[in-house]
Amino acid sequence: MFTRKGRAGSVNFTNFSGVYGGGFIAEANRLKGKFEICKITSKKESDQTINLVVACASGIMLSNVQFFLKVIDDNTISREFPGIEGMDVKYQRCQI
Repeated sequence: MFTRKGRAGSVNFTNFSGVYGGGFIAEANRLKGKFEICKITSKKESDQTINLVVACASGIMLSNVQFFLKVIDDNTISREFPGIEGMDVKYQRCQI
């Protein structure tokens, strides 16, 4: 799903990463998806929860998105969707 490229060894998606499921790359001040890059504009942490507001740009439009992330353990987070009880998506950290 991910690969390291270039001299700096930056992490990017492989050509057919969508075959293996969804994911994102978390960096210091942005989140990268397969087709968009989101700049973190606001971040609030409390206990095991991280609330992010990100400004995303795809090839078509700009949008602001709010992320509620819950840290489950060192390698697992869960994205929760406000207003939709019981809806969440779990992500596992990939070791590259």
